[in-house]
Amino acid sequence: MDKTNPKFAELETKDWLESLDAVFRNEGPQRVQDLLKQLHIEAQKLGIKIQQPINAPYINTIPAEQQPPYPGKIEIEHRIKSVIRWNAMAMVVRANRLSPGIGGHISTYASAATLYEVGFNHFFRAKNENQDGDIIYFQGHASPGIYARAFLEGRLSGFDLENFRRELSPEGGLSSYPHPRLMPDFWQFPTVSMGLSPIMAIYQARFNRYLEDRDLKKPSDQKIWVFLGDGEMDEPESLAALGLAGRDKLDNLIFVVNCNLQRLDGPVRGNGKIIQELEALFAGAGWNVIKVIWASEWDSLLDKDKDGLLVKRMEEVPDGQYQKYAVSGGDYIRKDFFGKDPRLLAMVKNYSDEQLEKLRRGGHDPVKVYAAYKAAVEHKGSPTIILAQTIKGYGLGEAGEGKNITHQQKKLNEQELLEFRSRFGIPIPDGEVQEAPFYKPFEDREEIKYLQQCRKKLGGYVPNRIVPAAELSAEPITTPSEDLFGEFYKGTEGREVATTMVFVRLLSKLLKDEKIGKLIVPIVPDEARTFGMESLFRQVGIYSPVGQLYEPVDKESLLYYNEQKDGAILEEGITEAGSMSSFIAAGTAYATHGINTIPFYIFYSIFGCQRMTDLIWAAGDAKAKGFLIGGISGRTTLAGEGLQHQDGHSHHFAFSVPNLKAYDPTFAYELATIVRDGIYRMYEKKEDIFYYITMMNEFYNMPPMPEGVKEGILKGMYRYKASEGQVHLLGSGAILNEALKAQQILESDYNVAADVWSVTSYKELFVDACQTERWNLLHPGEEQKIPYIKQCFGETGSVFVAATDYLKAVPYSIAQWIPGRFVALGTDGFGRSDSRAALRDYFEVDARFITLAALQCLALEGKISPDKVKKAMTDMDIDPEKVDPVLI
Repeated sequence: MDKTNPKFAELETKDWLESLDAVFRNEGPQRVQDLLKQLHIEAQKLGIKIQQPINAPYINTIPAEQQPPYPGKIEIEHRIKSVIRWNAMAMVVRANRLSPGIGGHISTYASAATLYEVGFNHFFRAKNENQDGDIIYFQGHASPGIYARAFLEGRLSGFDLENFRRELSPEGGLSSYPHPRLMPDFWQFPTVSMGLSPIMAIYQARFNRYLEDRDLKKPSDQKIWVFLGDGEMDEPESLAALGLAGRDKLDNLIFVVNCNLQRLDGPVRGNGKIIQELEALFAGAGWNVIKVIWASEWDSLLDKDKDGLLVKRMEEVPDGQYQKYAVSGGDYIRKDFFGKDPRLLAMVKNYSDEQLEKLRRGGHDPVKVYAAYKAAVEHKGSPTIILAQTIKGYGLGEAGEGKNITHQQKKLNEQELLEFRSRFGIPIPDGEVQEAPFYKPFEDREEIKYLQQCRKKLGGYVPNRIVPAAELSAEPITTPSEDLFGEFYKGTEGREVATTMVFVRLLSKLLKDEKIGKLIVPIVPDEARTFGMESLFRQVGIYSPVGQLYEPVDKESLLYYNEQKDGAILEEGITEAGSMSSFIAAGTAYATHGINTIPFYIFYSIFGCQRMTDLIWAAGDAKAKGFLIGGISGRTTLAGEGLQHQDGHSHHFAFSVPNLKAYDPTFAYELATIVRDGIYRMYEKKEDIFYYITMMNEFYNMPPMPEGVKEGILKGMYRYKASEGQVHLLGSGAILNEALKAQQILESDYNVAADVWSVTSYKELFVDACQTERWNLLHPGEEQKIPYIKQCFGETGSVFVAATDYLKAVPYSIAQWIPGRFVALGTDGFGRSDSRAALRDYFEVDARFITLAALQCLALEGKISPDKVKKAMTDMDIDPEKVDPVLI
């Protein structure tokens, strides 16, 4: 036959396809993949450019003929799911009738009910004495459905559901979203703000492997399930760590994305296809992608699609149009979807409009969902993402099914309630439907028995947060003895070091400790050498799940880059958010795994706090423990780096997190005291707190610890250097040394004596004063308590000057409790690149400006003449017309 004849190409193609089919049937899919790979290589050698397809066809990944048999009783499960749907809806409706505008979400769970119920009935294993159980991140907006299931299980009462979003009611209530801090025996992890779950879960999955590789946890088949919305995937954190999960082959991780094609305001990708977009992103990062797009009703149609016309039509229709089909009748679907080609119309000629309207999306079909979950659980070698297409507000009908307004739907009228009741067969009489009552079958009913049997088989209930008692914990913590910290109490005997160096030395000693050394988890986002931590590379190694497969370029040096499978350091690369997610995983391991790991996350203070404040808040919600170490901090202490690098506000951020203790120590003994007390309070006393401590890279002498100052260090302030004068200079961090210089200037040049106070924590002082005043307010007939600040100063009538390397707002937070005239100096304004001396002059926090502020306060109090202040300005070369750094 002539090779130019089109029939020749057709026959040749057929011949190739038949050969491929024969290889598949005789030798299996792996041989097919090998052959295709070899063909690709040969084509490249011939100079043929082949565009690799980034997407599989817009159909289910698992063909109908490869689906496993469904293990459950679908009809009973449907009835259970229907009751849960009703109660979830009723919970939100009743809450908003009682308190209009209190909020709540119906449509998210309505779309995801099947995704959750297949998991609850067949996959989600509970933690108990015999198994680790699975870790599950529940989508925050779906919480009403999770509460409704717990109600059927007998874990929550009707009173609980009645008080959804009314946590302050006398009977107690249910939190709006998953919040372990508010429901510590129920929720494991906070999953709002949106976008935090994906990155936290990826690092949790990796941390599980870290614990196993370091012999802190026995290997297990524990899975991390993460339920997400397709709109949520636009958050940067949602996609930021895909590569890590792929590289580390985290096959313990399963994402389930509820692709209902809608976000809060409208379509996620009205003119595109979000499932195909996500498939390309995840597959490119090495994930196993399973698409669940079409329900079983489509199987026969796809089987008829010999020419691929139906698949082609499925691929060309944009998501916005699929949303339109969700709210349209069968006549419209026939005309618009199938009517584009007579051959497609012929496929459905025997279908009624009602049948076309009931062609479901795959995420609403338990058979398809089960097949995907089973494949995900059994998959080895990479993480899995399941992309399940659903309809937002499924079952709400005219009240919001598939509509753009459905996310905001909080109320249903009587007719809408009747339709919902009838659609899902809830046995509530017409006359009671308007009240939207909760419904629970009797305990001896088939539905409840089945539900309980399923959970018993899987080991118990989820979600369920279990914190082992101290005596059952794998590694109960005893605070290291004072001996370990002794060298820091002694000081450096004239040798100048930075507090960053002190911290690294302290961390090294903790890592060597026989009792808690293996529980220390250093975390760093690619700045270890900046912080002087390279000595730890050799001491404890950098964690890598495969060890070190190459010879490092610096292997001949003492401090080479040393990756080990049992390495202790989590070297995360340039990702503060990822590092913070590792901190949360390590800081909550006491609850997740019964292992008291102690994370020390060391980061560039400005980047860490600015970029990950949302995750720090989540750590507080998750009741995480550990130490956040803000390295090379201080707006004037970090010389040369400039505007984007110099941190003058992280301690201001710290005020916003209620259970975060924030300290800005100057000396080695202060740091050692704070760290030891932190370990004691978090791990021995089991307080739900965590720490933020700033470190500096400025070198100066570390003095020995004075007698009797430990209490003051921890409470936030102590007198470091006393005098008999009426001036009190308050310094913190590296600026304390400027206060000490100012004390000398005041005494030697102006005959003014001044005390110098080391303020280790303005937040501790502020919190203590506020709590004291609150107690006094609520106990008017009792002896009034005195804030710690006033205990330190008494009623002196002195003048006070505070100088900080942070915003003036930080010291001014305690202004109302200062018993005298008070001035705060701080680093308000954008940073600059220059030397420390120049920066402290620019921001007006050096010894000269501290001296000036003290003299001016004395002049305003009538203690000295204004002329003396003017002379001091001349003596110290201070320009009165200097531009305010805030304005530049």
